[in-house]
Amino acid sequence: MSEQPLAFGTAGLRGPMREGPGGMNVGTVTRATWALAKVLKDRCLGGSLVVVGRDARHHSDDFAIATAEVLAAEAFSVMLLADPVPTPVVAFAVRDHNAVAGVQITASHNPPADNGYKVFGDGGMQIISPTDREVEAAMAIAPDEPERVEVSPVGSELIHEYVHRAATVRRDTGDVRVALTAMHGVGGEVALQVLREAGITDVHVVDEQFAPDPDFPTVAFPNPEEPGAADLLLALAADVDADVAIALDPDADRCAVGIPTTDGWRMLSGDETGWLLGDYVLSRLDSDEAARSVVASTVVSSRMLASIAAGYGAEHVETLTGFKWLSRADADRPGKTLVYAYEEAIGHCVDPSAVRDKDGISAAVLVCDLAATLRREGRTVPEALDTLFGQHGVHATGAVSRRFPHVDAARSAMAGLRESPPSGVAGFALSVEDLSTRRGQQKTDAVILSGGNDATSVRVVARPSGTEPKLKCYIEVRLARADDVGAARTDAARLLERLTDEVSRW
Repeated sequence: MSEQPLAFGTAGLRGPMREGPGGMNVGTVTRATWALAKVLKDRCLGGSLVVVGRDARHHSDDFAIATAEVLAAEAFSVMLLADPVPTPVVAFAVRDHNAVAGVQITASHNPPADNGYKVFGDGGMQIISPTDREVEAAMAIAPDEPERVEVSPVGSELIHEYVHRAATVRRDTGDVRVALTAMHGVGGEVALQVLREAGITDVHVVDEQFAPDPDFPTVAFPNPEEPGAADLLLALAADVDADVAIALDPDADRCAVGIPTTDGWRMLSGDETGWLLGDYVLSRLDSDEAARSVVASTVVSSRMLASIAAGYGAEHVETLTGFKWLSRADADRPGKTLVYAYEEAIGHCVDPSAVRDKDGISAAVLVCDLAATLRREGRTVPEALDTLFGQHGVHATGAVSRRFPHVDAARSAMAGLRESPPSGVAGFALSVEDLSTRRGQQKTDAVILSGGNDATSVRVVARPSGTEPKLKCYIEVRLARADDVGAARTDAARLLERLTDEVSRW
């Protein structure tokens, strides 16, 4: 039985580095690039500019050079970045230089054995169907060894342009002490440059994780969301008495945030960071600007951003999972502009006019700016969250993942949940919305189960993982506004724990 080739999925390819069509190797990369070139030329975009970048994983340099050289042989103008760069730099460059596409060689926060090939289209947004399907079809007819023409890499000017732009994300002034880790990735030096230019100079880094290292030696899994991954960061934050802690993932497109509390340091969830940043962005707009603004979150993220947006007179848009959808949230909304988007998996887009994708570095600037503003006002991040809870009700979120021996088993479990959904959870009757019955681009393999009353609502979104044999359930509890926010937080936490326990047995 022949090996299945890597599927050209969400924004490109990702998989283990090994020989054969089912692995990431120079042959896979050159065929994918030939296919991308064919799709672009079929759209009369031949000869246009394409940006090519890479992270610091094993073989990323080989894959980036191969990508650039195949594009050059296909008569495209190629901007090959000389040094490893954060993924948002490539998204920025595509938009800023009006390129027709960009390719970043990265596997983001995957294990050390993996690499990937991420494609941005016009405007620096991740490609969507039918482009991905067209590229995959073209890969099937690509030559085994496409022609290659040598390409001279460009200098560091593009990185400087990104640094200048990302620094402008800061809205306020004031001092803030920051603990920062690059998680062995490529974001450390660029993040320091951006923070310095933004006037944030009291920054302490996790030395053991600052320099790029494709083996990620200090973490079991190079993902800031994973238990234990941020331990060194939080220890440093406590040692230096920081105001905020920032963890970038290895390609610096995601940003996790740690805060001090009365019980010690803890990491915020992606939803908590999303609430804080969404509110902060909207609070800096006047009423006319807010009325022309769109903020966005995904179907598996918390519903609180919708309430925050309504409070400012802005429009909230809920999209399917992934920034390929979030980045297009203001499409078909004439006169309105996306100003902020986030997904619960610690992805934040805080400057959509410059980077239409998640960007951990510019998000870090805004987090530090918010922390400095709160410090100047004599407030803390937990107090800021409580203020939001007082305005919009206490929200609490969690997740349950069930792992299966293979993808087909996960799909079977999803089908069973769809055909025979539970009638209730934690004492609440549930209604079911099957997103597979939607039309067009809103159709997806997921179900939303929700229930409750005016005082309490519960919501569970179930979907199979797009990359692993998992069934994932995203849980949210919302309690109505109450005078005693502390008591409401305790009640919400208890209900969330009960929900999580029951959902884990589905």
